[in-house]
Amino acid sequence: MLKKIYTVSLLSLLLAIPVIAQTITSPSSRSPHAAMHKELLAKQQTHSEEQIQLVEHYTFLDLIDDDLEPELDIYNEGWNSKSVNPFKESDVPDTQVIDVTGHFMPCPGFITSNYGYRRKFGRMHKGVDLKIQRNDTIYAAFDGKVRLTAYERKGYGYYIIIRHPNGLETVYGHLNKHLVKPDQVVRAGEPIALGGSTGRSTGPHLHFETRFMGYAINPCAIFDFENQTTHTDTYTFSKKTYTQPRSFSPVKSDVAKK
Repeated sequence: MLKKIYTVSLLSLLLAIPVIAQTITSPSSRSPHAAMHKELLAKQQTHSEEQIQLVEHYTFLDLIDDDLEPELDIYNEGWNSKSVNPFKESDVPDTQVIDVTGHFMPCPGFITSNYGYRRKFGRMHKGVDLKIQRNDTIYAAFDGKVRLTAYERKGYGYYIIIRHPNGLETVYGHLNKHLVKPDQVVRAGEPIALGGSTGRSTGPHLHFETRFMGYAINPCAIFDFENQTTHTDTYTFSKKTYTQPRSFSPVKSDVAKK
């Protein structure tokens, strides 16, 4: 019964979103992913010495941010206001194919801290940290409805949770200012906040999470942050693999076929 209610709620959300002219489109809707990645990878081969130095700088920043204590898990660690995680384990399917077309990157920043277990603090970092400048615009990753805007002093600072018709929820943390309100319908690419360094943070960055029914999926399993797109048009959630990143190299795939 709970599964049926959840499906209907997503359908209701889809019907509630007004049909208007969409000016923001997914890269995947304009051309196949393989062709797009070939072009992107060809461009990457022309990296200048300055770009190589930037990569070394990014690696240094990653090491700095790894020393920062991960945000408290607002889904499970002492915070249940407004039923942020209303799902029961018995409701979650073992696998689920999720449509990730129509996406928009939440910000253009590179990764400064990856998803994964933090041995120093004995818990998971359940998203990725993306480099931004203070008051940079943060965008909705998919069409959806704002579930929650709140403040968490010891973790996320000002943050936003958006529920999407594809079944995902996205979390945006350490914001400087909310630009949307709870129950507001948003489009992919619509400004939702200004980035900042609120909560447990040593400098401006966006903490970005992708969740399915409470499971914190590795955002790198869905998004190719280096090339600012998604790996493929669909992502298959699995309880066995949701923590693992994905990589996509059409060049290697073409070589393997020959």
